[in-house]
Amino acid sequence: MRIVPDTSVIVDGRITKIVQKDEFRGSEVIIPVAVVSELENQANRGRETGFNGLEELKNLQQLYTDGTITLNYVGKRPTLEQISLARGGEIDAMIRDTAQDSDATLITSDKVQKEVAEAQGLEVIFYQQEMVEYKELEITRYFDKNTMSLHLKEDVVPMAKKGTPGNIKLVKIGSKPVKFAEIERMAKEIVERAKSDFKSFIEIEREGATVVQFREYRISIARPPFSDGFEITVVRPVAKVSLKDYRLPEQLIERLREKAKGILISGPPGAGKTTFAQAIAEFYSIKLNSVVKTMESPRDLQVGNEITQYAPLERSMEKTADILLLVRPDYTIYDELRKTRDFRIFADMRLAGVGMIGVVHATRPIDAIQRVIGRVELGIIPSIVDTTIFINDGNVASVYDVSLTVKVPTGMIEADLSRPVIEIRDFETGDLVHEIYTYGEQTIVMEVGATSYGKTPVQKIAEREIIKEIKRTVPGARIKVDMKSDNRATVWMDEEYIPRLIGKKGKTIEEVENRIGISIGVEPFKAREIEDKSQIDVEIAGNYVVLNFTRKAVGTSFDIVVDDEYLFTATVGKKGTIKIKKDIELATIILDALKRNIPIEARIRNE
Repeated sequence: MRIVPDTSVIVDGRITKIVQKDEFRGSEVIIPVAVVSELENQANRGRETGFNGLEELKNLQQLYTDGTITLNYVGKRPTLEQISLARGGEIDAMIRDTAQDSDATLITSDKVQKEVAEAQGLEVIFYQQEMVEYKELEITRYFDKNTMSLHLKEDVVPMAKKGTPGNIKLVKIGSKPVKFAEIERMAKEIVERAKSDFKSFIEIEREGATVVQFREYRISIARPPFSDGFEITVVRPVAKVSLKDYRLPEQLIERLREKAKGILISGPPGAGKTTFAQAIAEFYSIKLNSVVKTMESPRDLQVGNEITQYAPLERSMEKTADILLLVRPDYTIYDELRKTRDFRIFADMRLAGVGMIGVVHATRPIDAIQRVIGRVELGIIPSIVDTTIFINDGNVASVYDVSLTVKVPTGMIEADLSRPVIEIRDFETGDLVHEIYTYGEQTIVMEVGATSYGKTPVQKIAEREIIKEIKRTVPGARIKVDMKSDNRATVWMDEEYIPRLIGKKGKTIEEVENRIGISIGVEPFKAREIEDKSQIDVEIAGNYVVLNFTRKAVGTSFDIVVDDEYLFTATVGKKGTIKIKKDIELATIILDALKRNIPIEARIRNE
């Protein structure tokens, strides 16, 4: 009997079993060269299916050596273009041509291949993908009840993370390094078993990387050229918890039940974000009797059968979202948001009316919102996200309420500065924690509270803008800026850079001032020889108001302060004085202070 196996029955490791059956014993096995080329291409790209297929060809060669079968390789090697079009059926067509030219029976476990071959009048034997009885993988021997993840790498002692979210330790679980052959054997078993276990599947297969979901285990296999060595990482959830296990306050449960429709669950790696997302998913599904779906790549949320888990459709989450918008779930868990397109898909689905729960990596509670900024328009953020939940050490560490209002941002005074402001409030206390708004071309995320050195948010923003502008003008300079008022600032920098900033006849500094709309005084960094603050003597001499300092203050710049209000900045002259013409407003203010016995003070600049 002459048979031609296609790629499907070679990759799944069944052809060697088939040819040893009584009805096939002594058969002539004809392997199309196109099959070898396809497997070689997959192996060169680091795909486990390619390596498994080549291993099966070696097993066939051994059966030929033993006299069990006759083995021949026929046909032409496909072109690179034909190999690249393998998904479209080019290689399958070459395999059918070989079967027809050889007057042989085609053996396949690919249903489409079977249907096309029969339509062409070929004799076909179809082997349905067999589902074998479940048994543990070899890698599971490394797990105990406290193991969260397993880390195997060639020539390295096996390691595992043990504990619970927020209390995880990486420990050695062996005494000898794992050899290449051991990891290769386990990787082959994982891939083969994933194809025959009805609750398992290959999630991702790329050049040098394969991701398998085997029951509750998420398994990542890496090999060169993707990694510097053969590696297997296995992750398993330690515990499945419900929302009540978190002992959340009733007001938060009520919010989740009634109001929260756009939720971001954030936290650092290993904090327990996914575990909490699973708990919320089942809360909505079971407690609220809602239709819940998930969007995951890979699918690793451990949820009940009533919750359908979706992967990228044709490698695209946009296409998955299109299907979900037709299905219209009440809530969708998006695990996890990383790239700009993920945030935009999340936003599109939320604006379409779907309740969305996204999982985001973040080290601080505000970071979840920060990651949305710039990816969607600022004004629609509160329509997309109304609640953020920060998880740390397996617990709910903080909950923020997100809302939009129109007001003057905290710290600003003028009414004409009123603008749309996103308010971030602590859900439990109602305290305002952060404000987000635009200022010029910048988006500002301002922590609300006491401002340092009595500066307003506007002044702090202006300081950052001045530093940015000066660094653009004088790269490499060490710079410090201190806003003295909303329209006056002092800049300290290394003395060697000052001439470049000032420019010829002050032209460069004038251009900088015009661009930012703030008057700038420039001083060199230097050691101070006098006290930071002192009351000064004031006298009238002719047409001037004179501020008297000691000789050691010569060349030092001071902020002149009246009744704790900044007035102006000046440098002490050679005679130890600062002179102000009597006919200007500054002199009038000083003279008025003298009449009212209000102290006039000089404060040295802080470097």
